[in-house]
Amino acid sequence: MKKVLPWETFKNILKDKNILIGVTGGIAIYKVLSLVSSLVKEGANLKIIMTPDSQKFVSKMTFTSVGNCEVFTDPFEFEASIPHTTLSSWADVLVIAPATANTIAKIANGFADNLLTMTVLAFQKKKILVPAMNTRMYENPATLENIEKLRKLGWIILEPEEGRLACGDIGKGRYPENEKVLEVIKDCFIEREKVDNLPAIVTAGPTLEWIDTVRYISNPSSGKMGFAIAKELAKRGFEVSLISGPTHLTPYENLKEFVSIETADEMYREVLKRFEKTSLLVMTAAVADFKPAVRQTHKLKKENLEELSIKLVKNPDILKEISKIKKEQIVVGFAAESEDLLKNAKKKLEEKKLDLIVANDISRKDIGFSSDYNEVKFIYSNGKVEEIERSSKEYIAYVIGNKLVDIFNAKL
Repeated sequence: MKKVLPWETFKNILKDKNILIGVTGGIAIYKVLSLVSSLVKEGANLKIIMTPDSQKFVSKMTFTSVGNCEVFTDPFEFEASIPHTTLSSWADVLVIAPATANTIAKIANGFADNLLTMTVLAFQKKKILVPAMNTRMYENPATLENIEKLRKLGWIILEPEEGRLACGDIGKGRYPENEKVLEVIKDCFIEREKVDNLPAIVTAGPTLEWIDTVRYISNPSSGKMGFAIAKELAKRGFEVSLISGPTHLTPYENLKEFVSIETADEMYREVLKRFEKTSLLVMTAAVADFKPAVRQTHKLKKENLEELSIKLVKNPDILKEISKIKKEQIVVGFAAESEDLLKNAKKKLEEKKLDLIVANDISRKDIGFSSDYNEVKFIYSNGKVEEIERSSKEYIAYVIGNKLVDIFNAKL
């Protein structure tokens, strides 16, 4: 059982951590300046190694200024110490960004012909590689073989993105967004207990219940909580199917599948289709309780109407139907309440035979729905109640992930 990090530690996870950045000679080098700036803002201690070719793109002084740190270029420029052994001992994490095909080939084959490759050979902690290059260079079998070799040797590899490259080609090879690189660096300092490929379903977002061809009934759910939980579970080894109503969010790339739906009926069908073979269901979606009895096939014109009455009928209660067929699966529900939070959440927990329910107060403006923050209570089937004070949805997802892994480990 991994101890849950406190919120203050989680949100400042890089404070005072020693990060060594290795910069190689690719056009994406200018993006690394932004990464360095972000790491400084996170409170990390930085040192940077530049290869000879990288200095043809950006000067040493530029990285020194942006990172407010020492920048090293020559293995023989310091008489008082041996830079590659000193740097490799100092750092908690080594990040090579951008990583060119040439440097990747050198590292994969044990070369030590510059300060960076010498330091890599001496480094024994977590190592992150961020490849960025022309798509034809990236897809060359030699490059892919070198990357796979490094992956097997324990390197954390950030896959490059697809798109238009600096040379004009379109394909895979773009430097990923620095938010992704920063997240991977942070994850190096967050210990997560994992499971072995257990199937999981997470639902997220709102549903749309159509009145006519352009109007619908919905709610302000952003999907942020569900997307965060899906990502967290995937990082812990679950094979996650994320079923989501319309949102503006991008699903985590390492999910098993992403299923986009609109209506409560569609979500009901997609959940039921997968439930028998899953081990875990986390229902974070804000599913509409009602829908129009009739969906008009044309746009209702206001000129023809003095008033409009819409007959509503109940949508299927997904968790209620799940409770009828549940066997060994763990089922987690969410309760968004504006009053009698604990009372209403406990009632839902009991009626729908949940293993855990996460309750939050939607009457508050500083948490829930479109906010990046929430404050929740965990209520278990044995009556136990725990509370997480206001914190990010990312952190709440981390805590939920930890609790779910503990539940599964207790069952084994």
